[in-house]
Amino acid sequence: MIGTGAASGGIAMAAEAEKGSFLTALSRIYPPGSLHTDPAQLAAYECDGLTVFRARPVAVVLPTRREQVEATVRLCRDYGVPFVARGSGTSLSGGAVPVPGGIVIALNRMNRILHLDPADRLAVVEPGVVNLQISRAAAPYGLYYAPDPSSQVICTIGGNVSFNSGGAHCLKYGMTANHVLGMKVVLATGETVTIGGSSLDVAGPDLPGLFTGAEGQFGVVVEVTVRLLPRPEAVRTVLAAYRRLDQAGDAVSAVVKAGLLPAAMEIMDRLAMDAAEAAVGAGYPRQAGALLIVELDGPAGEVEADFRRLMEVIAASGPTEVRLAEDEAERQRLWKGRKSAFSAVGHISLGYLVQDGVVPRTRLGEALARIEELAAHHGFRVANVFHAGDGNLHPLILFDDRSPETVERAEELAAAIIETCIELGGSITGEHGVGLEKRRFLPRLFDPVTLDLMRRIRRTFDPLELANRGKVFPDEPAPPVDIPAGEPAAWGQAGVAVPAGAGPLVEPPAVPGPAGRGRDVR
Repeated sequence: MIGTGAASGGIAMAAEAEKGSFLTALSRIYPPGSLHTDPAQLAAYECDGLTVFRARPVAVVLPTRREQVEATVRLCRDYGVPFVARGSGTSLSGGAVPVPGGIVIALNRMNRILHLDPADRLAVVEPGVVNLQISRAAAPYGLYYAPDPSSQVICTIGGNVSFNSGGAHCLKYGMTANHVLGMKVVLATGETVTIGGSSLDVAGPDLPGLFTGAEGQFGVVVEVTVRLLPRPEAVRTVLAAYRRLDQAGDAVSAVVKAGLLPAAMEIMDRLAMDAAEAAVGAGYPRQAGALLIVELDGPAGEVEADFRRLMEVIAASGPTEVRLAEDEAERQRLWKGRKSAFSAVGHISLGYLVQDGVVPRTRLGEALARIEELAAHHGFRVANVFHAGDGNLHPLILFDDRSPETVERAEELAAAIIETCIELGGSITGEHGVGLEKRRFLPRLFDPVTLDLMRRIRRTFDPLELANRGKVFPDEPAPPVDIPAGEPAAWGQAGVAVPAGAGPLVEPPAVPGPAGRGRDVR
């Protein structure tokens, strides 16, 4: 409860009154069924796809119009209430976990494709539109939306923008940022801005690029203009099986060295294949230690020429088996196991942690060897699935999540894997974001001056740090925020009304270290 254990009875009562006033004002914005305050309703929003972080919001709102989002953000600004914008909650970094004492703005009902222009090859969509729906709507015109995260059947464009999502085909086509032309954003100040436009070339700085990947810390995206691409004239998909994981990695290096640019190059190890088989019956080779999926696409003549060269390279890499997708149905079967890999491990393990690190492609083999050593040292099985073409690793740590001690050891292994990525010259995230999970690693990548610059940019759009507070940045005390005289009192770190001159009445949610990430932050 707001104020519990941190304030005197009088202050706690004042906080409850302030909370009641806020919720009453919120109820004037939303019709019945669009404002949730019941604990049973709120429970569904306590976590995202990384379930070890949990917090219960004060309320959840489900807007259907931009005006409702604007009114909500202004109300949060006036009362000093933090908020988190949420789509389908598929984030895997704790990025969509509520701020204790704050609210969740769930955008799933803002799910309209507002405009689709085949001539200019663009679509204007609301943030709650599911990724794959754009390609389905554009298909009759021979167009599609290229970014294809594994969760594309459920993840939303608003979430993709927040975390700059990628997918299997980002090797050739790039991340979300490469396909966003413009957007409308309700800033945390309550102002609505339009940035970018309907073409790749606009005047001024690349503001859509700045907002994409900001993890919702500038405000709430309420409209996105994305570019569409013509469907490739030809597609060739090849699956190559190998005895060992390092052989598959060497094959990737050989493909790149040959001057080929596939649309996608994905690797799965034996454990990941077993999970995919148990979950969706992928039909992958049963005796293989690793498999490589390579896909070429583009003009038919170019694809056929590259395909011949690719088959020569793969044949020289020592595969035990090679399969070709002869039609679209077979292609979809090859990809089905890979796309379902994260959820599939639930069929072979009670619990799992998925990591998201990046290493230079030339050090991929070294990274995999280090992960294997670390897994043995910590006593865990690790299933490896990764975007081999750009060095984006997704090791899945399998463990019994019924044991707190085991969860802690799994987190220690996850931290060691991230440290390995940093040591090898890589990054702590490729597409899942920093969120709650990885913010303690940020100082390992950036010096204090750069971190301060990042904070100052954030405060330009959100002076009170209300939007997705407590994410991304390392656990350092933020400087006090001056509230002008006459403004409504801030609720403090957890929505508590703070008398003039008083510090926060409730501590900010602790960021569990390597041994304790399963802690509830309610």
